[in-house]
Amino acid sequence: MNKNDIMLELEKMGNEQTKKVFLKHGAKEPFFGVKAGDLKKIVKRVKKNYDLSLELYETGNSDAMYLAGLIADPDKMTKEILQNWVEGAYWYYLSEFIIPDVTAANKHGIELALEWIESKKETVAAAGWATLARIVSPKSKLELIDSKVKNLLERVEKNLQSSQNRVKYAMNGFIIATGAYLPNLTENAISIANKIGKVNVDMGGTSCKVPDAASYIQKTLDRINKKQ
Repeated sequence: MNKNDIMLELEKMGNEQTKKVFLKHGAKEPFFGVKAGDLKKIVKRVKKNYDLSLELYETGNSDAMYLAGLIADPDKMTKEILQNWVEGAYWYYLSEFIIPDVTAANKHGIELALEWIESKKETVAAAGWATLARIVSPKSKLELIDSKVKNLLERVEKNLQSSQNRVKYAMNGFIIATGAYLPNLTENAISIANKIGKVNVDMGGTSCKVPDAASYIQKTLDRINKKQ
């Protein structure tokens, strides 16, 4: 399948109800409103395809951009391309999900994440924190030393409540990931979550809620322990 074939298929898969939901969350034209589950049907056929992923992302179509991340080959992504991708990720579906997934699997992941959290641009900073959350998870091949993560947690404690809307959400996610997946820092993460208290994020009038970090960490730990 080439780019044109996929764009035609995405258009057929588009759903008006899904499109309305995405619009509430921050999506903008052009896009068709394709569910993630339907995108994965294409992934099964296309598999990893570096060149095609670049072409799809360049369309500016949110559905195609998300699909690009699903078929991207993180090992081939250059620092420059990842920077271009994060700059083009205009809403959180892209900036906090697909960009972090690809970046956290790339050799430049830690470097870029630490650069992005310094950005004044909300989507870029949020992508940085979301990438850091992926990096501390068990699935990542990258590793941040505990002392560095502890410093980042302290930064979150100090700055979360005064940060931009989606940055607050991503920072909260970083607390959860750290507490759940880094045993040496679980108590630190829970303590910081309790000190920060309730995190208020404008969710665009949708029913989505911000997870309570302390309780979410415990739920995740309980789930992990059940599997062992």
